Amino acid sequence: MKSLAAEQSADAAVGVLSHFRVEFYDCLYTRADALFELTDAVLCSDGPVTSLVELTLTAEHRRGHGAMYDAVNHGWLEPRRLRRLLAATPLPRAADGRIVLAVDVSNWLRPDAPTSPELLFCHVYGRGRSADQFIPGWPYSFVAALETGRTSWTAVLDAIRLGPCDDATAVTAAQLREVVTRLVHAGQWQPGDADILVVMDTGYDVTRLAYVLADLPVELVGRLRSDRVMLRDAGPRRSSPRGGQPRKHGGVLTFSKPETWHTPDQATTCDTTRYGTAEALAWDRMHPRLQARGPWLDHCGELPLIHGTLIRLKVEHLPGDRDPKPVWMWSSRTGMTGQDVDLRWQAFLRRFDLEHTFRLFKQTLGWTVPKVRDPHTADLWTWLIIAAHTQLRLARPLAEDLRRPWERPSEPRRLTPARVRRGFRHLRVKTARPADVPRPSKPGPGRPPGSKNRRPAPRHEPGKTVKRIETLTEHVRLKQQRG
Repeated sequence: MKSLAAEQSADAAVGVLSHFRVEFYDCLYTRADALFELTDAVLCSDGPVTSLVELTLTAEHRRGHGAMYDAVNHGWLEPRRLRRLLAATPLPRAADGRIVLAVDVSNWLRPDAPTSPELLFCHVYGRGRSADQFIPGWPYSFVAALETGRTSWTAVLDAIRLGPCDDATAVTAAQLREVVTRLVHAGQWQPGDADILVVMDTGYDVTRLAYVLADLPVELVGRLRSDRVMLRDAGPRRSSPRGGQPRKHGGVLTFSKPETWHTPDQATTCDTTRYGTAEALAWDRMHPRLQARGPWLDHCGELPLIHGTLIRLKVEHLPGDRDPKPVWMWSSRTGMTGQDVDLRWQAFLRRFDLEHTFRLFKQTLGWTVPKVRDPHTADLWTWLIIAAHTQLRLARPLAEDLRRPWERPSEPRRLTPARVRRGFRHLRVKTARPADVPRPSKPGPGRPPGSKNRRPAPRHEPGKTVKRIETLTEHVRLKQQRG
């Protein structure tokens, strides 16, 4: 028998979930009923989603397969409204109360789709580095809020498809700026709160992003390649008897050469249940040597010094790896204590929870299952998957453990998204269902028998259409040509 407090908590969770479902329905401007029921079919179907047409056989989808295909190809969802709705939902926070965001890219591979436009070559890892491949597909940049502890739950807040003309660093900077702005407007961050922590992997230019987003209440933590070098602060400027400019950079710290390391400003050691002993070294006020190339070509004036904290993390072991390599990270904050350093690398390790979300999207919810041609249709389907995943997260306090006989029991608050999805069909009847009853209709005539398609789809070559200027000489030459 449930207590009164538990019943009130359950009623509140049902109210939050129902509010999201109603607001999500209002975000669907065209084919709203069919798209909403298609999202419910994704949540209530038995087992992984293998095809869109199979979803029309579920009891929650009251329309035919023709209406489903029409909704997917011609439906419209307002992304800005849904983004504001996602930012206003309850979000997980770190132990100190701050919001921790992770940004990463996941690819929707389309290797056999020559008629699909705006495809890029996506890097796919093989079993060995020599087996890596570049396969055509649509890369999507996701931003999600992370939880503390070992979990596979994240709160996806935004997704943007990278196009052939887009610069990944510029798109990521604009995406993070919009996400943080929406969080501030939604009241998730108040003046006086700890800065929002953003963690990212090696594929991002973390120092450039820190410079571009310096006016926001964010702190960036990114992993660096092991072949990088960082420079110490040159200290107070002193004039030389021989004249000339004061030096800008101090000594060089080469990651792969321990003899170049000076005494760290912080050194911490702690025991973990999963990685054994974790040792962290931190050097304060470290910066990279910037050059007038790449994203800094258009920078006016002297290149800035972007100071931060360099962190080296060494763990005793990893699952399946007894001799793991150290991880180098750079944080945009300076003057850290030992406790601050531990909080940063622990938050960075939680970034891998986003990989569980990508796996759930692809293997269970069927994100990359549809063989769509139009990239805008792919964008619509991506938002439907994000809305479905958000409903699973909001239904988490209501779910019961419907485990298989061979599965281990789990606590209600420790259920995975896949286990919450098993019981969503029973939770759905308690929530708001704003979709209207389908109207009677007849199937269309279709293409006349024996007729051929006289308008073949155009073919497109995958890859970038705009080449980024790499050198200052080329940049100056192009500026002179443009006048």
